[in-house]
Amino acid sequence: MDEIDRMLISLLQDDATRSYAVLGKAVGLSSGAAHERVRKLRERGVIRRTTVEVDQAALGRGVTAYVLVDGESWMGDSGAALAAIPEVEEAHVIAGPASVLLKVRTGGTRDLQDVLRRVFQVEGVTGTRTIVVLDTLVDRALK
Repeated sequence: MDEIDRMLISLLQDDATRSYAVLGKAVGLSSGAAHERVRKLRERGVIRRTTVEVDQAALGRGVTAYVLVDGESWMGDSGAALAAIPEVEEAHVIAGPASVLLKVRTGGTRDLQDVLRRVFQVEGVTGTRTIVVLDTLVDRALK
């Protein structure tokens, strides 16, 4: 990956709806060459998907929480069970004070409490510790 690829990625992260002509002009390439570069970045898995960033509060999911999940044994095989909980946005196996770290979005604290009940139903879960986000100071996904 060279500097042009990095510039294309940055431009697409800022606005994934930009045309290949606009992308090419910004990095000194033709639209066809920009298209080919982006296609190769996708093929190599550098660009995994194109998506939109939405205001979670506008969707009724204004409460963000991080949940540390403790387990009686290895929790790395619990991905499918955690993915079945729609409010779980991310799940990571971690080293440190817990086995798994979840990012959860809900409409309110009562909804969060319901999510925690469902997390406790996942086989092997022995406890949780929840951190509720009050305000987001830095979110690089929202450049």
